[in-house]
Amino acid sequence: MESVAVEKHEAHKEKVREVYAEVAKVVVGQEYMVNRLMIGLFTNGHILLEGVPGLAKTLTVSTLAQVLHLDFQRIQFTPDLLPSDLVGTMIYNQKDGKFEVKKGPIFANLILADEINRSPAKVQSALLEAMQEKQVTIGETTFKLDKPFLVLATQNPVDQEGTYPLPEAQVDRFMMKVHIDYPTKEQEIEIMRRISNMKFDYKVNTMLTKEEIFSIREQINRVKMSESLERYIVELVYATRKPLDYKLTEQAQYIQFGASPRASINLNLAAKAIAYIEGRDYVLPEDIKEVAIDVMGHRILLNYEAEADNVRPADIVRAILNKIPINH
Repeated sequence: MESVAVEKHEAHKEKVREVYAEVAKVVVGQEYMVNRLMIGLFTNGHILLEGVPGLAKTLTVSTLAQVLHLDFQRIQFTPDLLPSDLVGTMIYNQKDGKFEVKKGPIFANLILADEINRSPAKVQSALLEAMQEKQVTIGETTFKLDKPFLVLATQNPVDQEGTYPLPEAQVDRFMMKVHIDYPTKEQEIEIMRRISNMKFDYKVNTMLTKEEIFSIREQINRVKMSESLERYIVELVYATRKPLDYKLTEQAQYIQFGASPRASINLNLAAKAIAYIEGRDYVLPEDIKEVAIDVMGHRILLNYEAEADNVRPADIVRAILNKIPINH
C-alpha cells in the first residue's frame, strides 16, 4: 500500500513539473507567478497579483486554467459593476410566470478578478464573501461554489485615479500578494518574437484533473513540519506586532499594525506546498523564508513615516528574517 502511495506521489510531482512546461509554451518567464498560483491552488488560498499592465497576468492565469482543465472566468472590474453582475440575479420568466436564478461568472473554478481596485466596495465585498464562505446567496437560495474555487485578483499600481483601494482587512483574506516584475531583456526578445508571429498557436495540453488536484492537497497536508519551525513562524509573525521585543528599533518606528494570525496559518501552508513542489515531504527553514514576503508583506500596515522614508513592507520582512534565528 505504501509503495502505491509513493508511486502516486512521484507521478503527481512529475505532472506538476509538466504544468510549468505547458504554461511556458505560451508564457515566457513568469515561473515565479506560476509557482505562486500553484501554491494557491494546492492550498486553497486566493492570490492578489500586483504589476503594471502588459506583464501577461491574464494570459498566465487563463493558460493555467486550460492546463489544469478548470472552468475559467475573467471579470473586468469597472466602477459601474454591480454585485449582481458578479454573483448572478433573479430573472422573471414570463412563460412560466415565476422567478428563476441566472448565475453569474463567479460560478467557475478559477476566477480572474481583473483590476479589483477599479470597482466600488459593494462589488469587492460580494467577491470577498464568496472567497471566504465558498458560497453565494441569490434571492433566498444559497448556492455552494464549485471546488476547487480560487480567486486570482489583479491590482494595477499605476493610474490610481478613480480607483477604490482594497481595505487592509480585506487584503488580509488573500493568502499571498505577489508583485510581478518586468521581464529580462532576453525574455522580452522571446516575447516579441512569439507574439509578433501572427501564426503563434496558443494550444496547450491538460496536465492535471480536479481529482489529482484534490489528491495533491491531501499529500501536502501530510508534509511534516517540525515544532521548531512552527515556533519560528510564530516568532516571525510576532516580530511584526512587537518589533521592540526583538530589538528591531529601526523598523518599530514604521509599523502601525502587525500581521494577523492568518499570516501564521498561510506561512505554514505555503511552506508545505513549496516543500512538496520541491519533491520533499518535510519543510526546511528556506521554504518559510521563500514565501515570507508574499505571505506577510500585505499584512503589515505601515505609517506615514514609512511612506516619507520610502520604506516598504518587504523591507520590514527582510529585516525580520535577518534578525530572528531558527532555534533547533
